[in-house]
Amino acid sequence: MPVPNDLLDAVQFDDDGLVATIAQDHDTGDVLMMAYMTAETLKETLETGRMVYWSRSRQAVWRKGETSGNVQRVQAAHLDCDGDVLLFQVEQVGDAACHTGHRSCFYRRVERDGSLVHDGTKVFDPDEVYGA
Repeated sequence: MPVPNDLLDAVQFDDDGLVATIAQDHDTGDVLMMAYMTAETLKETLETGRMVYWSRSRQAVWRKGETSGNVQRVQAAHLDCDGDVLLFQVEQVGDAACHTGHRSCFYRRVERDGSLVHDGTKVFDPDEVYGA
């Protein structure tokens, strides 16, 4: 997939050179995760068709699924009206998008009183996949 310069020009990266990026399951509509991209990782994602993010904690390129095998293949991409959020509809290969072993990073539901309820099921043990 050739890289459209107009998209790279349209994205409003923040002061750290990042743009918020949402990954959504193309088939179910489930929101799987939110992460950040740089111009470099966005370009690689568009060129390869595989999701590539920027890890703020590691300060490094993060090729989704490189360790776990749970890759995300791009099916469609959208830019919001302000240009500061990307939405990728993806094919989630493997059972989980979340490093905690859950299918989605949004596995905790907020109750009216502000308490959190875990309503997701773990599909893998992260210690077995990533090490302790």
